[in-house]
Amino acid sequence: MAKPISIEVWNPSGKYRVVSTKPMPGTRWINLLTAQDCRVEICTEKKTILSVEDILALIGDKCDGVIGQLTEDWGEVLFAALKRAGGTAFSNMAVGYNNVDVSAANKYGVAVGNTPGVLTETTAELAAALSLAAARRIVEADQFMRAGLYDGWLPHLFVGNLLKGQTVGVIGAGRIGSAYARMMVEGFKMNLIYYDLYQATRLEKFVTAYGQFLKANGEQPVTWKRAATMVDVLREADLISLHPVLDKTTYHLINKDSLAIMKKEAILVNASRGPVIDEAALVEHLKANPMFRVGLDVFEDEPYMKPGLAELKNAVVVPHIASASKWTREGMATLAALNVLGKIKGFPIWSDPNQVVVFLEEKSAPPLACPSIVNAKHLGLTASKL
Repeated sequence: MAKPISIEVWNPSGKYRVVSTKPMPGTRWINLLTAQDCRVEICTEKKTILSVEDILALIGDKCDGVIGQLTEDWGEVLFAALKRAGGTAFSNMAVGYNNVDVSAANKYGVAVGNTPGVLTETTAELAAALSLAAARRIVEADQFMRAGLYDGWLPHLFVGNLLKGQTVGVIGAGRIGSAYARMMVEGFKMNLIYYDLYQATRLEKFVTAYGQFLKANGEQPVTWKRAATMVDVLREADLISLHPVLDKTTYHLINKDSLAIMKKEAILVNASRGPVIDEAALVEHLKANPMFRVGLDVFEDEPYMKPGLAELKNAVVVPHIASASKWTREGMATLAALNVLGKIKGFPIWSDPNQVVVFLEEKSAPPLACPSIVNAKHLGLTASKL
């Protein structure tokens, strides 16, 4: 029998029982649930990742919905338990749902929510920060200072890469990839080469217009190019940022062979999904090419790094914090809560899950709709006409 799980309870007499497997930023999400007669139970266990057994104990005998995290294994066992407890809704507090077996959720009639539409700029900003940190060797220099090793200016001390006038390569020019590209083009006057299955027309128009602006003001205009293949990006770019979806075609997209194509002093950034990179091959490439640098927010086997990565000075590593701005994380919590609440209440599905700012306006009530349910069509849920 599973041991008792410590929880914090809001609105104990609420009609509907909603469980959150982790405390989440802000209180608006709690207030929205309790205002709709929900009893909210928040797991306060001092564990970073809950086991399936822990979550089973949280679900218990009666549970209407669960807000979970991308570190949890939501499959057959948990969805069956949630169904037995009378539950019909689950939402990740994340845009991705690689941790969720959607077919199992379909089998038990459980709606699966996610939280797109609030991560674009904050994730792009983190990718830009990693780019600059790697290019200018910020982390190395910080550690050097803290160790008390600085005894005066030297001509060769932490010489890095200038970004202005160089070429930024974007693999996956969707919302986040395009936002990142705009930041690097406008912020650092970099030229752009991108690869995507679909043409990024708005991005191309932006770079064209910015190039014309620079030229009109007597500066060197920036340029853009849509690459015919990913290899073109690898070969031509000085800085490459990865923004693809993770599926069978993008697993180990960056491997020993693709790394060998890149420039010896290139910078590689990944704030998308860890398994897009063959991390073991990356470690070997970094060891063999000390002027090659990376900035990583995600890892192949999170929360672990491949052996040797942590010791490499030409790697900047941060713990999956791309969405960790206050506005974004509070927004994610709100959207996840509204996904669960909407399904419990029988609300329709919002028409565009990437246009969800209206749900986040604190001075007004959110629309009576589920912001984003990924299996809505399979479950036959009604679409909102709002």
